[in-house]
Amino acid sequence: MRMVLRPIGLLLLASALALAGCSSKKSGTLSSNSKSSFNSKGESLAGFAGTGSAYLKGSGPVPKGGGKYHVGKPYQVAGRWFQPKDQPGYDRQGAASWYGEAFHRRKTSNGEYFDMNMLSAAHPTLPLPSYAKVTNLQNGESVIVRINDRGPFVGTRIIDLSKRTADVLGFHGAGKADVRVQWIGNAPLNDRGNHLAMMNKTLRKGAGMKNLIAAAGGNAAPATNQVAEKQMKRKNMRIVEVASAEPAAGPVHVLVGNFSKLSNAQAAYEQVSTLGPAQLVELSGGTRYRVQLGPFRSKFGARDALEQLRAEGFPDAVIVKSKLELADAS
Repeated sequence: MRMVLRPIGLLLLASALALAGCSSKKSGTLSSNSKSSFNSKGESLAGFAGTGSAYLKGSGPVPKGGGKYHVGKPYQVAGRWFQPKDQPGYDRQGAASWYGEAFHRRKTSNGEYFDMNMLSAAHPTLPLPSYAKVTNLQNGESVIVRINDRGPFVGTRIIDLSKRTADVLGFHGAGKADVRVQWIGNAPLNDRGNHLAMMNKTLRKGAGMKNLIAAAGGNAAPATNQVAEKQMKRKNMRIVEVASAEPAAGPVHVLVGNFSKLSNAQAAYEQVSTLGPAQLVELSGGTRYRVQLGPFRSKFGARDALEQLRAEGFPDAVIVKSKLELADAS
């Protein structure tokens, strides 16, 4: 979370030094601030070393998703350097803490709004937003979280979890827990909660990491409208979709539909992009357009996405084996 330093009293400063931090970037250095703060009763405390980031006004529900994809440049907090990057295979054990009321409804590091009742987390270096499986090593409970913030920056803590996540993992009252964090892949940018729910449903079915990665879209960042437009406008090139009607082993897509009007394809894309990695693909020299989800590395993840699509009003969606090829447009 983005923070600005302000003067504070000695008692508050002494308390803040014992707590995890939330930060803001300025000239390559982040201010060391408190975020994962709670008292002996498990009640959330204020961010002692700074004022909060932008606050969502009003009393309505906190919007889900939004923001932007963000990895970021190396930055420094309290003398320590952090280097954000893609980290396929990331698997670490360490201490986790949680944050709640003090930062509820405030902007996270990638521009989303923090909802303490959502399964979300802050991590110093993993891409934003992305998915990770977090397991409490003391009781074996696991959950998939959406990483959309930076932190923690105190001691050896490796992840900061939302209050809801701490509840699910059973350490809200204790304040901290030893956990295992396994990165899964990039998360949909505008997920309204459906895709995160699907990921946790997949986890509850006993899926291993390979199937969780497939359900997330194979670690590939979801395409945005801007990406799709850049692809379609690539000089002297067009994107040709080669697909078969029969699903097979290996990478697959879920075909949402083919459209003769770009406006209709864009409307469908906007609706389904919250469910997973989506693409809007130009076919036949711009006379038809295809909307699809994927790629998924197996039919396991594709079937969950197919269920979500049909629930969203796309009864004709189907799993297809797909391959994207570039062809000379001349």
